[in-house]
Amino acid sequence: MNTTTSTTEKLSPVELQFMADTVAGLKASPKFMQSKYFYDAHGDRLFQQIMDMDEYYLTNAEMDILKTYSEEIAKLISAENTAFDLIELGAGDATKSIHLLRALVARELEFSYLPVDISAHVIGDLEDNLPRQLPSLDIKGLNGDYLNMLGKVSSFSGRRKVVLFMGANIGNMNADQAVKFCAELKMSLSKGDLLIIGFDLKKDPRQILAAYNDAAGITRAFNLNLLERINRELDGDFNLGDFEHYATYDPGTGSCKSYLISLTDQLVHIGENETIQFSAHEPIFMEISQKYSIEEIEALAAGSGFRCQQHFFDENNYFADSIWLVDEHSAQLP
Repeated sequence: MNTTTSTTEKLSPVELQFMADTVAGLKASPKFMQSKYFYDAHGDRLFQQIMDMDEYYLTNAEMDILKTYSEEIAKLISAENTAFDLIELGAGDATKSIHLLRALVARELEFSYLPVDISAHVIGDLEDNLPRQLPSLDIKGLNGDYLNMLGKVSSFSGRRKVVLFMGANIGNMNADQAVKFCAELKMSLSKGDLLIIGFDLKKDPRQILAAYNDAAGITRAFNLNLLERINRELDGDFNLGDFEHYATYDPGTGSCKSYLISLTDQLVHIGENETIQFSAHEPIFMEISQKYSIEEIEALAAGSGFRCQQHFFDENNYFADSIWLVDEHSAQLP
């Protein structure tokens, strides 16, 4: 009797989805990866290093907004004086949002903090660390897809919702995807709910490109780590030395894109049954980091069924955190 266990039989449901998405992307033309899979434990650590880079201005810019305006944002959130759920999509380590959490806790408001992240490692760290800094904080982490977890919260809580979608995470979608995502998000919300959403603003193209093509090569390592994750979790045999990181920025469209370029003709195997063929110089599209003007932000809000209330800017006008409201005049998802 054959008792050999295949690669797929050893995979968890999450890993099976990772396998399916990876194979589908690498067999597509052109090839692509889903950026949500960057964030395993090592990817989380590399992204922390990226946020500390001199070239990566985004973190400091949004941190400036939260340090400066958290009291004012907390005042807007608490205007209705009702209990609410504060749901942060892609919470990361909460080093920025903790300023808002402190301001809300100081007002002695009745709320729960529900951080959502695709990385179980991130959620575990938040549930361990935040109660030490804010002992009175009611926190419950949710590990999974943004919209699925938002729907889950809506199913067990009828309280008002305040959704945080910060760190320019909306920039990881192209224009059509962003409208669709925001419209779907809005459909999970009710009249009076708020969305606080972060945008990296259009600026000097050289400054933008440097943030994704740093001198120390940390962004390169972050992209290559996804291939290493495939090797480790899906029994792949990528040779990382056969791929190189390449970033490009189009100031006309505001699209900054990252690729891994195959340096040679090669075959890569994933698991026991999947073989991917690469030609020399063939790209794998890894990630988009879309940049916005204020006019484009307000058009996105209107086009996805929100009413834009206010923008908060850092001192250099590099970044904007925008407050969007769901009200009776909001459009419905087409």
